[in-house]
Amino acid sequence: MTAQLIDGKAIAAQVREQVARQVEARRIEGKRIPGLAVILVGEDPASHVYVSNKHRACEQAGILSFRHALPADTTQEALERLIDELNADSRVDGILLQLPLPEHLDDRPILERILPHKDVDGFHPYNLGRLAQRQPMLRPCTPKGIMTLLQASGLKVRGLDATVVGASNIVGRPMALELMLAGCTTTVCHRFTRNLETHVRRAELLVVAVGKPGLVKGEWVREGAIVIDVGINREQDGRLVGDVEFAPAAERAGWITPVPGGVGPMTVASLLENTLGAAEQHDAMAPAAADR
Repeated sequence: MTAQLIDGKAIAAQVREQVARQVEARRIEGKRIPGLAVILVGEDPASHVYVSNKHRACEQAGILSFRHALPADTTQEALERLIDELNADSRVDGILLQLPLPEHLDDRPILERILPHKDVDGFHPYNLGRLAQRQPMLRPCTPKGIMTLLQASGLKVRGLDATVVGASNIVGRPMALELMLAGCTTTVCHRFTRNLETHVRRAELLVVAVGKPGLVKGEWVREGAIVIDVGINREQDGRLVGDVEFAPAAERAGWITPVPGGVGPMTVASLLENTLGAAEQHDAMAPAAADR
């Protein structure tokens, strides 16, 4: 069997175009243009690339983008003040704090300081709690993007045995919640898991998000499985590879995401969707506030 590629670039382009149409419709109706504030602290090269990509995607979708580049020695208090200012700014529907932060900063209280309805990354405990209770609002971007990939590819997941390798707050844990919400029987593997191979071999749907190149051997993949590789790792020769051994996995899987060009583009597309959704939620809240 040779797996069919799940083209994240093409599906992400469709999502971005849909967001752009909806933003333009808002403009024509005289509604406020959605705004995203992105905070970047320090000079991490990869973070600068990610922020530039997000800014460009916002421009293409007609979303306002407010960039806040702060020096690496920014204090916790100064960053928290900026969050408070953006929380109070009616032009800003979404606030994104680019991670990782410099070591002297604690990201947890800063992420929790962002108002839940402006938390377009979906990291706030309120939004994760809503997802856990099957009442999602702003959903973490990468897991949301993966669910969009599956749906756009016509893949039915209800009832499948799913395995998530990786238990981070950014991908693994919310991914498991998304899959349970979609009706999968879900296993989460982490650094204390014994015999990872056994869990991978059982998976009809496999999502790997660890950040270790080739962690999952291609020969472990179940025949006909759906394989979603979230990992993006740069090899010494400059190549980008995933967490799954791609070539042998593609010989066994039914569907597989490439690296690059799979999950990555969907994360930014989901961010745009969340920002538009936050603007629409803001519009819905405004009349209720005016009536009080």
